[in-house]
Amino acid sequence: MTRYQTIASLIALTTTFALQTSPSLAFSQEAQQMCSADAMRLCSSEIPDIPRITACMVRNKAQVSPGCRAVMDREHAAAAAARKREAAAQ
Repeated sequence: MTRYQTIASLIALTTTFALQTSPSLAFSQEAQQMCSADAMRLCSSEIPDIPRITACMVRNKAQVSPGCRAVMDREHAAAAAARKREAAAQ
């Protein structure tokens, strides 16, 4: 794996964590594909600090590409639904 691929994978993983609040949700290949370039463009100065990359992606959501924004919105909605189901089950 090249250095770029390693960094892109780290950013994609971080992006996914930024998009999801439940650690039980799986890493999204779609998030990696749609958001890696945005994470590199907007948050490269935060590498390798995962919490800072996460905060940066959330903070810059208005500047991400339409595809990444759609993934962020969809995964945020899925995480919210999962939290709601968990709360109802308690």
